Amino acid sequence: MERGVELIRRMIDLAEAKKQVLFSLPLIITNAALYFIPLVSVMFTGHIGEHELTAANLANSWASVTGLSLMVGLSGALETLCGQGFGAKMYRMMGVYLQTSCIISFICSLLVSVVWCYSDTLLILLHQKPHIANSAGVYLKHLIPGVFASGFLHNILRFLQTQSVVMPLVVCSLVPLVLHIGIAYALVNWSPLGYKGAPLATSISLWISVLMLASYLLSAKRFKKTWDGFTWESLSHIWPTLKLALPSAGMVCLEYWAFEILVLLAGLMPNSEVSTSLIAMCVNTESIAYMIAYGLSAAASTRVSNELGAGRPDRARQAMHVTLKLTAVLALAVVLALSVGHNLWASAFSSSPVIIDAFASMTPFLVVSILCDFVQGILSGVARGCGWQHFVVYINLGGFYCIGMLVAALLAFKTTLHAKGLWIGLICGVSAQTIGLILLSKFTKWKKIEMDQDTSLSPNV
Repeated sequence: MERGVELIRRMIDLAEAKKQVLFSLPLIITNAALYFIPLVSVMFTGHIGEHELTAANLANSWASVTGLSLMVGLSGALETLCGQGFGAKMYRMMGVYLQTSCIISFICSLLVSVVWCYSDTLLILLHQKPHIANSAGVYLKHLIPGVFASGFLHNILRFLQTQSVVMPLVVCSLVPLVLHIGIAYALVNWSPLGYKGAPLATSISLWISVLMLASYLLSAKRFKKTWDGFTWESLSHIWPTLKLALPSAGMVCLEYWAFEILVLLAGLMPNSEVSTSLIAMCVNTESIAYMIAYGLSAAASTRVSNELGAGRPDRARQAMHVTLKLTAVLALAVVLALSVGHNLWASAFSSSPVIIDAFASMTPFLVVSILCDFVQGILSGVARGCGWQHFVVYINLGGFYCIGMLVAALLAFKTTLHAKGLWIGLICGVSAQTIGLILLSKFTKWKKIEMDQDTSLSPNV
């Protein structure tokens, strides 16, 4: 009897794992394609000159910290609301939540636009070189249409994701990426815009993705239940949705900002050129690895929210356990590839033997941080699915800033570890964050999370 029960449980786990793998792979491709759209624009500026490349890199980093990460975070509210709404068969309300979230993103985009208009002044106040800051400011002004597109884009992505619609996301991200290469080349090399054409190309390509997804949403018959047209009712849900959207944004932004702070701290070290390049390479490596984890994170968020919305907490918990097992396998594959091919990977960023050797010495620390990052990424997805964003904000704040950044600063500047000290501090922060998320998941009452009429959620912790 016990063997039969165990066999059934393993078969259920296998079916769940297959479902999550098929779900996460398209999302990995989608996120990678969207990540490369602004990156391709930066690459084209490198062919104009070193000054333009430096300014574009600075602008892209500032855009990510002050705007693009915020848009990703705000859309996290839909992973809870639409995910649980779909599981509970509250189909009409999903369209209302989508409209509400788009209104919130639009308002926040207006605020971001003001910041970007004065970014040159702000960057100078942050001790950036004036001529580079001014060029970065020009770049950001032409990227402003892109932040509005990013807000709408991520909301539609979450809306479709929570209904397990993923293959159209691949098409609506890869096609704009391919077109973007041609658009960026034409605007930078064939038009009088030159340097200004790179950010404008990013904005155009992001809007192409938005229009493709919106057209699919409005025309596909499968969304008749979840999209009932525009309604004024969405205005009445702004405050309840905002109570989830702001903590969701806090979750994402606190993590993004921690990595950017590491790059800034590296610039204060004695051998700042090598330290900055080294930390920037590590940050980029971790970010690319996290794209893989984010696909599984989205799968965990969707499966958990759908099952909780349907009143099946046991299956939600089982989905989380299956995702963590898949994560362990994937994380080991990633770190094994990095451990074996770190010199080859480093040479893609720099031809300097000094930086390549320094990256090799950083690889063991990078492996540890990636392993922790994979686990916390999945648990963060579970948290979004359950509506625990406000708890995770405190976990991220304590982990990254009260522990991680403090240890990083002490080890980097009070010892001879320097860049390694910065990354050890990050490992401490990510480890503390992971432990906090594990405890949150472990001591949660996995019962049905009720959604009342004003869309408020009861976390039941």
